[in-house]
Amino acid sequence: MTLKPLVLCISMFCGSAWAAPANQVRTQVQTQVPNQQQQAHPRHVDVVLALDTSSSMDGLIDGARQKLWDVVTTLSKAQPQPILRVGIVSYGNTAYDASKGWVRPDIDLTTDLDSVYGKLFGLTTNGGEEYVARAVQTSTDQMSWSKQQDTLRILFVAGNESAEQDPSVKLETALADARSHGIFVNTIYCGAKSSPETVAWARTAALGKGKFAAIDQNRTVAIATPQDAELQRLSAQLNDTYVAYGAGGRARAANQKAQDKNATALSQPAAAARAVGKASSLYRSADWDIVDAKREGITVAAAEMPEDLRAMPAPQRDAVIEKKAKDRAALQSRIQAVSKQREGYLSAERKKSVASGPALDDALIGGLKSEAEQSGFKF
Repeated sequence: MTLKPLVLCISMFCGSAWAAPANQVRTQVQTQVPNQQQQAHPRHVDVVLALDTSSSMDGLIDGARQKLWDVVTTLSKAQPQPILRVGIVSYGNTAYDASKGWVRPDIDLTTDLDSVYGKLFGLTTNGGEEYVARAVQTSTDQMSWSKQQDTLRILFVAGNESAEQDPSVKLETALADARSHGIFVNTIYCGAKSSPETVAWARTAALGKGKFAAIDQNRTVAIATPQDAELQRLSAQLNDTYVAYGAGGRARAANQKAQDKNATALSQPAAAARAVGKASSLYRSADWDIVDAKREGITVAAAEMPEDLRAMPAPQRDAVIEKKAKDRAALQSRIQAVSKQREGYLSAERKKSVASGPALDDALIGGLKSEAEQSGFKF
């Protein structure tokens, strides 16, 4: 069976895997870098993953599951600290609507990274037609991209067949529309860099004012470290500092633990990476967790609190929430310290290994970091 293309729409990873397109010109909405002293709001980074779920794409999807939290951690080191939103679009699956080009928006751009992670684990592959232009068009038109002028908007497109198969939508038209919305379109070709099909993938990146990379989609670097078990333990303790409120709070708290299980089942390195991501500034839970809500100045009515807190006098309730906040800060600090040890170990191990070419994580981290820096972020 011919391998099918996968499309990732997102923002962030590694250097040497990327080749910048010639004559790259950025429009004013992308190049304007605000004076940070005058900035009145946090900058947004919007990342859409548009994944081809046709046959033979399991390796690439697993790679996205494995590396999502590394993307989060990398971006959490950016200054000024951004607000990260991620969305998922999937395409190329025969179970989808043919009239829509077999493209399906799975989750809109959101700060709820647990829900995004859960969607990745819900994706399954099936044979179909893979239309890159339709995936770009759907990602542009049906995702709720931030309208803030200084938002960094990135779309990664990954696949291993022709990027010019769509019989109804011209690739040039879809890319021009994406650019008019301030979206950078990066491409990742899953195959040999010498393949003739790379020409169209590189051209797609050039038209999208993004970057091009060629990778082995089945090669995802996941190195176990001595720190992984400790990070998993701290991650479980971190969950105990969350206090759910509101109608959907319990479900969100349950999903937090469910995604811990998904990461652990995938691999110990994935679970460790998730722990680090959960301890970062980009893991935002103020819409369901009282501790984060208080930190962000959101007032939670007593009627929305869990029963045990509602029964307490206000001073006692405040003391409980403050204790949770202090416990969380201590755990986050400990996770970050252990993470630094882990990063040192990973760096040493990567130097020992003989690279067999760039992998998905190289392309993602290199592309995102490069475009973030071009847009005024510093790491």
